Amino acid sequence: MQDNFKEKAKNWDQGDIRVNNAKVIADAIQKRVHLTQDMEIIDFGVGTGLLGFEIAKKVKQVYGVDTSIGMLEKLKEKNCDTLHIIPIQQDIIKQPLKQKFDGLVSSMTLHHVENLEAFFKTIHNNLKEDGFIAIADLESEDGTFHSDNTGVHHFGFNEKELREIVEKSGFTDVVIENINTINKPHRDFGVFLLTAKK
Repeated sequence: MQDNFKEKAKNWDQGDIRVNNAKVIADAIQKRVHLTQDMEIIDFGVGTGLLGFEIAKKVKQVYGVDTSIGMLEKLKEKNCDTLHIIPIQQDIIKQPLKQKFDGLVSSMTLHHVENLEAFFKTIHNNLKEDGFIAIADLESEDGTFHSDNTGVHHFGFNEKELREIVEKSGFTDVVIENINTINKPHRDFGVFLLTAKK
């Protein structure tokens, strides 16, 4: 499995835009979803845990799934006794997890997922009844958000098309709303939060 983020992982947490965006996403999730201390949550594309550690403060346990060993190594360095994420290095679409979770959170990872239908069906199976998803990613863009589009399968998302895929996978109460704008020198990029229930 190729690790496109091995080198990027070393300085991942030093990007102000990335760190600030993760905090905005965490706040938006907490406004939309009632997180409780008995919940077990999966963070899909956990990276170094920028979102996961914020969510971990509010729930029983966060399991951080990522295909990048480099990212998960950085995550492990940040784990401590009072706050930790259980790292899982796995492509959960090809090798689904057996465990059921109370919810899934994800920050800026969906555009790296090639087969959206397979992803949402897999996630639906991994959630308990009444489980939730809270996924943040880019609104439709022109392909200039990343300086290198290696591993990028979608230049953001069209709200109508994404909603149809999510609903076809069995989710209800789908809400998609803009929660942030990332300002880059050449243009601004909208970030949405998608929430839905099983």
